[in-house]
Amino acid sequence: MTDDPRAAIAAAPMHRLQIVVVALCIALNALDGFDVLAISFAAPGIAAEWGVDKATLGVVLSMELLGMAAGSVLIGNVADRIGRRPTILGCLTVMTAGMFAATAASGVEMLSAIRFLTGIGIGGMLSSTSAMVAEFSNDKRRGLNVALNIAGYSTGAILGGLVASALLASTGDWRSVFMLGGVASAAMIPLAVLFLPESIESLIARRPARALETINRTLARLGHAAVGALPALPEVRVKPSIASLFSRDFRWVTILLTIAYFAQILFFYYIQKWIPKIVVDLGFDAAQAGRVLVWANVGNLTGAVLIGLLSQRFNLRPLVGGAMLLGFVAIGAFGLAGADLVRLSATAAVAAFFINAGVVGLYPILAQTYPAALRASGTGFVIGMGRGGSAVGPVVAGALFASGSSLLAVSLTMGLGGLIAAAMVFLLPWAQRRGVTGSRR
Repeated sequence: MTDDPRAAIAAAPMHRLQIVVVALCIALNALDGFDVLAISFAAPGIAAEWGVDKATLGVVLSMELLGMAAGSVLIGNVADRIGRRPTILGCLTVMTAGMFAATAASGVEMLSAIRFLTGIGIGGMLSSTSAMVAEFSNDKRRGLNVALNIAGYSTGAILGGLVASALLASTGDWRSVFMLGGVASAAMIPLAVLFLPESIESLIARRPARALETINRTLARLGHAAVGALPALPEVRVKPSIASLFSRDFRWVTILLTIAYFAQILFFYYIQKWIPKIVVDLGFDAAQAGRVLVWANVGNLTGAVLIGLLSQRFNLRPLVGGAMLLGFVAIGAFGLAGADLVRLSATAAVAAFFINAGVVGLYPILAQTYPAALRASGTGFVIGMGRGGSAVGPVVAGALFASGSSLLAVSLTMGLGGLIAAAMVFLLPWAQRRGVTGSRR
């Protein structure tokens, strides 16, 4: 057996503890998905109780998105500095406290502050669990597991939304949605404490006190033999910081991945935010429009799972770039669907399938691209900065519709995000070679 525990884990079949770690991370991301959606379900009740207008409500709705962007960038770096496990536990505690605190909010200002802080925990959780899943997976399952981890977010949004709808129908109180989220988050804390060990890759990269003892304890739980010493340090150690992401080795990789994520998320949120309005404007009612959006989310989930499965057998980068290109073609078909509910539903589902496959596929690419010392920092930075696309996409589409552009013209214009993202993905090998060349100078 090799003396490097990372190689042993990478080559061996998945142990039951590794499967538990991955499943717990997926469940934590499902909580993230529900926590983000909670404010949307609560919004009508908040507006009615406090008499707030749409503009003010829009500020409240955006606060956790701003917090998520900040959390992705800042907390991802924390996870590289202090470890995955304490960061995940800290984010889970923040999320739990934030959901319970929202039930006690007495006004818009207080609720906005609470949602911003909750968003920091959600954003940090996403980047930290992405690194944890990658580092507890073997080589064969890594792409699949990282994709499933991100798909957990959509699953939580769908299932949590169904439960929240039923809860609101029975209680009529918007606070019950946040109470549900608080209870679910609190229930995950003891499970995380018991079943989430620290990542061995993170321990090797950081080398805290008693790192070898902690690594051997985890190896025993994974069914591997103990090692007598930590693997040798690389000749050049990478410092976990934002500055390192823009060092000579990683500068171009970080720039390309950030542009790719921003452009693809811009494209993704065109579908997510505008489908209901588009369908209603074509002459259908709100319920029918909602069903078209449900089909789009089915496409989202299916695309996320399939890109993960395919990543086990094929090179990931061409898969992701190809999905982005096909998303552009599919959104053109959506733009040509016309006032036909079946065609709208089918084309929306197909477009969402390819678009979200592109989004989700970027996460295992991030895990492959950055070393352990920078994995959470890199993932967090790209996600945090790229989330600007989630705000820009709906605004740009709205401006295009307001100018009188047709559905096809708007769809193809927004689809340019997919073409830009694909170009960035296909340029990654060039960026990686440039980093290697630069490091040898």
